[in-house]
Amino acid sequence: MSFSRIAVEPSSSPQWVRKAVVAGGGEVVDIAQATGLMWSAAYSIDALDTLLVENPHINWVQLPFAGSEAFMHLVNHDRVWTCGKGVYAEPVAEHALGLLLAGFRHIGNYARQKSWTGPVGQNLLGADITILGGGGITTSLVRLLEPFHCNITVVRLSAEPLEGVHTVVGPEHLVDAIVGADAVVVALALTPDTEGILGRNEFELMEKHAWVVNVGRGRHIVTDDLVWALQEGEIGGAALDVTNPEPLPNGHPLWSMPNCIITPHIGNTPAMAVPLLSARIAENVQRYVAGELLVGCIDPELGY
Repeated sequence: MSFSRIAVEPSSSPQWVRKAVVAGGGEVVDIAQATGLMWSAAYSIDALDTLLVENPHINWVQLPFAGSEAFMHLVNHDRVWTCGKGVYAEPVAEHALGLLLAGFRHIGNYARQKSWTGPVGQNLLGADITILGGGGITTSLVRLLEPFHCNITVVRLSAEPLEGVHTVVGPEHLVDAIVGADAVVVALALTPDTEGILGRNEFELMEKHAWVVNVGRGRHIVTDDLVWALQEGEIGGAALDVTNPEPLPNGHPLWSMPNCIITPHIGNTPAMAVPLLSARIAENVQRYVAGELLVGCIDPELGY
């Protein structure tokens, strides 16, 4: 069976997915004739499970998003699984930088005012920034922060050096990394080890002026503890592109807090994602046909 034959499911998948497969040198076929599968339904987990059970000959599955936590119970070594991790690093890092500046410069609160108010804010220039996570978003954000001459610390699984980063530590040194930081940016994959990584204990250790920026997943932060920290002035503020729960319900305390900025998970919008993911799909199809290592492979052990 030819490795150029790729199924695109479900049938309602957007046409650009099929075009990306063809651009990579693949042939879009019915799943019964395919060896690879492009799956575009982010929330149809059971449907994908059923499809794979019925088609055990599928040896590669491409998921269309960076976070694969909802599908991890399906991921194993029986077939190759890839996702969009790294694809959206640039737009998400850009958004993280915007949230950092908005928080430091008090822009969220100023935007809510209806009269002239007094001066508030702090510099991003020369700030001590701690980033949780060492993936593509972090790499892009570090590059974007270069003109601001920040002192950057990264907490990641491997304490190997990263270009442009002053200090890289493992997760066992999380406390050391957040103490004294002017901002803590969350750019992690969601795993059992990273869920709730920031809660009351961590907020109590942070500087009173420190901002928390989350562009990872809402469940990285214990929401009730964040509400408490903002209310009590334990931290300077929070800028969140992701929340738990998500969407954040109307009337939730975070909506009305002057030191909280919320954007509705738009660090990467569909308009940004389509050309980026199209290029990733085309590249992986090309690699698949050539028998080369695919990009964005999911590790069943690591959970992302």
